[in-house]
Amino acid sequence: MGKDSLKILIVEDHPIFRMGMKEMIEHEPDMSVCGDAEDVDTALELIEAQKPDLVIVDLSLKKSNGMDLVKEIHARQKTIASLVLSMHDEALHAERCIMAGAKGYIMKQEASESVVLAIRRIMAGHIHVSPRIMSHILNTFQKQPSLAHESPLKRITDRELEIFQLLGQGLSSKQIANQLNISIKTIGTYRERIKEKLGLKNATELVRHAVIWVETGVFKKSV
Repeated sequence: MGKDSLKILIVEDHPIFRMGMKEMIEHEPDMSVCGDAEDVDTALELIEAQKPDLVIVDLSLKKSNGMDLVKEIHARQKTIASLVLSMHDEALHAERCIMAGAKGYIMKQEASESVVLAIRRIMAGHIHVSPRIMSHILNTFQKQPSLAHESPLKRITDRELEIFQLLGQGLSSKQIANQLNISIKTIGTYRERIKEKLGLKNATELVRHAVIWVETGVFKKSV
């Protein structure tokens, strides 16, 4: 690791993808990987010990939520930048991640082509998202009216979106409660809020729409 190398920490729970990311970054003469983690708790320990310049965060971790890590980094270590990787539609997630404190958002399928560029842009003081998302974020800051075709999922909170996604992945309320370390009663409350905000009539509609969204990336009330 060179004296002036950018120190990058990778938080990703897929070993092969993590290995490929590490190799790609290490190939850059002015970058080095100072550690890697599979979950939020381990990542926070490494951040405290290694003081990386930038943390690459997978939004969907098996045992924890990448969004929680982004928020923790922004709250605890404002000098450390975060770049989010995700398989999910940037139109729904990118703005949430930037508002939570991330400095960039890229789709996983584009990572091999754009992660190094994203790191360089972020370390140069820029936000790295697609032009379409940047335009939308600027419109939001300027308080321009939302577009008519904006996804109804924009109405729900980050936690509600996480639960909606887990429902779509086939998890029961009990399984979700165990994974998120909250009570089944609380999950029930979240489910009711999601149904109300999305205009869904019952639990069957909720789960059906969640599954369709997870599988296709599309939420349509008329489905």
